[in-house]
Amino acid sequence: MNIIEKLKWRYATKKFDETAILDESKINILKEAFNLTATSYGLQPIKLIFVQDKALQKELVVHSMDQEQVAQASHILVFCIETIIDKAYVETYFKRIKTIRNTPDDILEPFKDFLIDDFEERTKAHIEDWATKQAYLAMGNLLTVCAVEGIDSCPMEGFSPEDYDRILDLKSEGLSSVLVMPIGIRADDDMFADFKKVRKKVNESTADYQ
Repeated sequence: MNIIEKLKWRYATKKFDETAILDESKINILKEAFNLTATSYGLQPIKLIFVQDKALQKELVVHSMDQEQVAQASHILVFCIETIIDKAYVETYFKRIKTIRNTPDDILEPFKDFLIDDFEERTKAHIEDWATKQAYLAMGNLLTVCAVEGIDSCPMEGFSPEDYDRILDLKSEGLSSVLVMPIGIRADDDMFADFKKVRKKVNESTADYQ
């Protein structure tokens, strides 16, 4: 299949095969793809938590608007944001650039100073909103990667971040959950798998300016 056919195959899975566990090689592909996702300034203010524990998944259902996919799925992906983006965080990023690219300091310093000043002027709410947008970019990327790899998925905003943060002890890691995505293999009796996609016509959702 080409990429368009893969995207037509993809849908928000409503029922997973509870006996199907994704191969570790597939999980590793998702980890690599997440790490390669584009983020603003390349700062990667996000982290992806992989949950594969049936007892824990069942516990999370009640905090996910009772969506049973959370318990049925092979894994639950929890998209988190870093809660502190400060001078130290930015400096760590530029040390990484220096190590990998060996970019001269006279080139790096002006941009580093700009980012440090920029984030020091932002409110906590502004930074969290910015970081959350990066998590949406990452989820969009992984939805496509899942489709290409034949992995079923269901993006979710309907969950309690406070309860996820508490149960997964995310605050101790300086993280806050913002999105959830169960992944696995669709159940044979998920009737939604055969539903036709409801979309605008391409010329209604896109436009050309020449």
